[in-house]
Amino acid sequence: MNDQRLRLDLTALADEVTSVDLRDRTLRTSHRLGIQRAVATSAAALVLIAAAAGTAFAIRPDQSPSPLPADTPSVTATPTPTPTPTPSTSADDTPGAPPSGGTGTNTPTVEFGKLFYGPATVTDAETANLRSWRPGDSPVRLLALPELAAKGNASVSPDGQRVAWVETDDSNESTLVVADADGSDRQEMRSDVASSCSPVWSPDGRHLLFVEAMGTGESGRHGVLDTRSDKKPVTWWPGRPGGCHALWSADGRTIAMAVDVGITLYAADGTKKRVVPGFSMNGWRSHDIASLSSDGSRIALLRRNPGEESGDIARELWANAVLDTRTGNQVTLPLGGRTLRQVYFQSDGSMVVRVQDGSGYAVLLVDEDGKKVSETAEPASLKDEQILAVVD
Repeated sequence: MNDQRLRLDLTALADEVTSVDLRDRTLRTSHRLGIQRAVATSAAALVLIAAAAGTAFAIRPDQSPSPLPADTPSVTATPTPTPTPTPSTSADDTPGAPPSGGTGTNTPTVEFGKLFYGPATVTDAETANLRSWRPGDSPVRLLALPELAAKGNASVSPDGQRVAWVETDDSNESTLVVADADGSDRQEMRSDVASSCSPVWSPDGRHLLFVEAMGTGESGRHGVLDTRSDKKPVTWWPGRPGGCHALWSADGRTIAMAVDVGITLYAADGTKKRVVPGFSMNGWRSHDIASLSSDGSRIALLRRNPGEESGDIARELWANAVLDTRTGNQVTLPLGGRTLRQVYFQSDGSMVVRVQDGSGYAVLLVDEDGKKVSETAEPASLKDEQILAVVD
């Protein structure tokens, strides 16, 4: 091999590299597959240049392959497809709820609210503390109330921030009082309020439905008091239903009361809507209602058998049945053979169900369709308490 032949070979290689470079620039404006092919061809040319420097191989420009069309599959190795990522379980996604942005049709979306408790029986104590508890946390002690009020008429606002009750002084004067759940910001709202009937909060936490105290033994008027107005105005219901211990549905449209031996439903303005069927003087009876569903379609109550003692006007929040308010039919609950003790509806239609479990209690979370979502043992310190409310 002489110097002249080496120069000719290097010139031919230089022409080849120029050709590949121009081809690569052209293919950059085409489809990605064409670009990948051109890059592979350029890499091969660089390898040949390195080989030519050592062995002076002669390669002619017209022997290089034509570029692939943009829609022709590349012959380069295809990366392994990345599998669909598993939904994150980081702090950004709440356990038991659908992943962010997903529907989560197979994942429970209902959650436990905060449960509020008061004494289940009356003792000789002068006062009693209310408590709150959320499964997974420890019970929290709240404000102290006169024991009779804590047992018989205390009412927790829908957001859990305030408590209303009726207390009676030594002169038998009864007053409707509101305070924050920790006992602060105590305000006396109105006097001459029946202490035997519990006030009930409106869904927006602004108004209180109460019963006027009457010294004659007759049923007093029902009034709706605006707690946030400076003058505390009252809107009186027409007529006198004669009921007590009302429940107000979360949608604001229905108020249930125990009237005579059964349950009557009213509109928010006090006009009568309908009577829940299935109750009579010689049949099923109830004076004690505990919770009303958000749309007023179901009610939890203490239903007494025919011939059983019907009890008195004192409030009882125990429940042994959930009824459809239109048909009077009983709703089946997943109790697992245990005794039903209390039921509270949440605003999403789910229920917090308290059952007797050995010497204590368990609380079940049941969805709107009647399926058990979860179950939690109640702290032993709450076994002598009754649930007053469940808030979201």
